[in-house]
Amino acid sequence: MISVAAELAGMHPQTLRIYERKQLIRPQRSAGNTRLYSEADIERLRTIQHLTQVEGINLAGVERILGLQREVERLREELDRVSGHAAEMRKRVEDAPRPAYKAEIVMVRRGSLVRRVDG
Repeated sequence: MISVAAELAGMHPQTLRIYERKQLIRPQRSAGNTRLYSEADIERLRTIQHLTQVEGINLAGVERILGLQREVERLREELDRVSGHAAEMRKRVEDAPRPAYKAEIVMVRRGSLVRRVDG
């Protein structure tokens, strides 16, 4: 409920409604259309409260910061996925059979036939 969420986040319920109108927070809704706040929603509200009251950031700045945090999280997930794929490919390369190469030194003189030198 909005009053409980506001109390847990340390703000007035009207402030919470403003944040919802500005789409800074999007609580789930019950079948009876009651707002349902998760623990993540409460933590987000606390973050918004800190940014606005302690850091002095306006709501447009908060919105930008939260968007950048989402982007960082998305990029971290992508990095984890790509790193996993790279590790898998590295392992496949390391485990792949390697052909045996024989090294030979061949002496070639200008204007002469190629001669094989062993030793």
